[in-house]
Amino acid sequence: MKLLTAIIKPFKLEEVRSALTDLGLEGMTVTEVKGYGRQKGHTEIYRGAEYAVSFLPKIKIEIVVPAAQVEKAIEVVQSAARTGQIGDGKIFVSPIERTVRVRTGETDETAL
Repeated sequence: MKLLTAIIKPFKLEEVRSALTDLGLEGMTVTEVKGYGRQKGHTEIYRGAEYAVSFLPKIKIEIVVPAAQVEKAIEVVQSAARTGQIGDGKIFVSPIERTVRVRTGETDETAL
């Protein structure tokens, strides 16, 4: 099992969720986060004063995926989240040692 963590633009969340559901992957954690990469923020004007916004709003999606589906899940997230513009996001993959469903005690892939 692997933990797939994707940082994407907020307006792409529904497309990514739908694509992952179509792949048969359900159960994800979504967090509103702020950050920046190469785009390094932007400037805005508020009440006539210009100021720099260093951290941009993003969405972090975390989903545990069976090892056999990791590459397909990466492809699906990448194609659904891509706009072709700077700031489209990143995908991180980490190993998961063990999973336990609290309610039933099921473990590992049966707990997904």
